[in-house]
Amino acid sequence: MSLDWLDRDVTTSTYLWRLERADGIALGFTSHDRDLVIDTFPYRAAPGMVPSSIALSDSLDIDNVEIAGVMTSAAIAETDLLAGRWDGALLYISLVDWEQPNVELLPLICGEFGEILRSGDSFTVEMLGATSFLDEPVAPLTSPTCRAEFGDRQCKLSLHQHQREGRITTISEDEVGLDALNGAAADFIFGSLRILGGPACGLSYAIIDGQDDVVRLADQLPPSVAPDTRILLTAGCNKNFATCRDRFANSINFRGEPYLPGNDLLTRYPGA
Repeated sequence: MSLDWLDRDVTTSTYLWRLERADGIALGFTSHDRDLVIDTFPYRAAPGMVPSSIALSDSLDIDNVEIAGVMTSAAIAETDLLAGRWDGALLYISLVDWEQPNVELLPLICGEFGEILRSGDSFTVEMLGATSFLDEPVAPLTSPTCRAEFGDRQCKLSLHQHQREGRITTISEDEVGLDALNGAAADFIFGSLRILGGPACGLSYAIIDGQDDVVRLADQLPPSVAPDTRILLTAGCNKNFATCRDRFANSINFRGEPYLPGNDLLTRYPGA
């Protein structure tokens, strides 16, 4: 790779950001004062987005960078940040010669969105590099409840078999009436409700309680969600062994130690 354009007396380099949200939407921005198109992918001019100093090394130190920006673009709206559409998004930062943008790119860093902090009309995003995942424990800690997430690779249950489509019938603060429950709201406690239509399409909300044909959400639905909106319900699990065994017949994949003695064993005495 030839990077002669970095050694010129007059710099022609500019930063590129490529953001990929979990819902499949990809956006491109550049610190240049004009839009760029690289390999048919457009990068909008966004001089307000500035990365902090980026240090690259071959050590195992965590590569992270902070992105500071101002909400001047409709592509990064405050409502989307509050709704969590940008949580876990992937970000690629590179350097390019804006005079010859299709010749070569200099990749700088890539990773996943971490904590998003807002202050007025500005926001700061911490980006976590690939080495940040080395902070996770090598061996999981023991626990009486299951450590797997419902439907993931460890659980091995098919989410499709435990999902149900329907429509919203009523909305009252954090309680939502649905036509697809058939009186079985309790089966979806600790599950999720995903919006399938309207401005809030793609957003998911955790279900924390339910009875008959009404579920209670951890967060209130946005005002744009109205009755008759299509939704997708995903069943939940309380991570107890009895539930895994009796309700889902999946005890062989239970990721916990329900019968392992706890610290209370040391405090037991006759007659207690």
